[in-house]
Amino acid sequence: MRRTLNPSAVIVGNFDGVHKGHQRAATMAVETARERGLTTALVTFQPHPAAVVGAGAPPVLTPPERKAELVMGLGVDRVFEQRFDSAFALWKPERFAADLLEKALGARVVVVGENFRFGAQRGGDLACLRDLGLALGFEVLVCPLTQDARGPFSSTRARTAVQRGDLEDAQATLGRPHAIAGRVVRGDQRGRTIGFPTANLDEVVELLPRDGVYAVTVDELDAAGEATALGGGVMNVGVRPTVAHGLRRTVETHLFDLDADLYGRRLRAHLVRRLRDERRFDGLEALMAQIAEDARLAREALAAHSA
Repeated sequence: MRRTLNPSAVIVGNFDGVHKGHQRAATMAVETARERGLTTALVTFQPHPAAVVGAGAPPVLTPPERKAELVMGLGVDRVFEQRFDSAFALWKPERFAADLLEKALGARVVVVGENFRFGAQRGGDLACLRDLGLALGFEVLVCPLTQDARGPFSSTRARTAVQRGDLEDAQATLGRPHAIAGRVVRGDQRGRTIGFPTANLDEVVELLPRDGVYAVTVDELDAAGEATALGGGVMNVGVRPTVAHGLRRTVETHLFDLDADLYGRRLRAHLVRRLRDERRFDGLEALMAQIAEDARLAREALAAHSA
């Protein structure tokens, strides 16, 4: 394996969600690298190891490009994405440390969490990594568990919160609202006819929240992934039982105070507040009245969020 960085402080993990625990580990590595004149490199795995050696990959909180954006915003110099396939899954701890950490990345410091395991069948633990570090010339730093009154911050906790629509706990875990991104496609344009045009997001890979109505802030993403704020809005996630036939799940956002052609553009919506469950109304007039009320409540929620 060819060396790509030298020398470096390396952080290792999946980092899906880049939650507060991940942020603490990244900050520890960045600060250590600056003190010692090292480069900071984050090693993550694609696909998720559970897709190869487990019961299947969990739902995605942050796809690779978003993960890289978030960790580099913390000061990480480079993200190294290691392909996790059946061959890599067979690497013994000794090869993992020698070929990936020392040889490829020039590790002089390796930062990991308290429960870190590595190598074939998760055979390596912290004691093993420290012994290998002594032999290969790198120091191991352990990032302490990060938690609040509800328990440790973890990707699993964030996913569970999003799935049940508990945006408060999702934000407490992630340190920011959960976000989803997709490309705007043409829908049936029914929203425009009732005075509430919507941007219909397709190609969303991030975990969707429980069906319902949400207050959101929305960015437009350019080809390089740079974000430009468009403003606030109200989003419906679900099957639109009042107007739709069938059970196709959609993600539709009405953006406040914006009159623009968004078809084909990529948007990112940050889920700020859950407003209500999705439900069926007795006709379009009742639906329109509820959407107007949703918009009012969403504006209030977003104003409070930004205060």
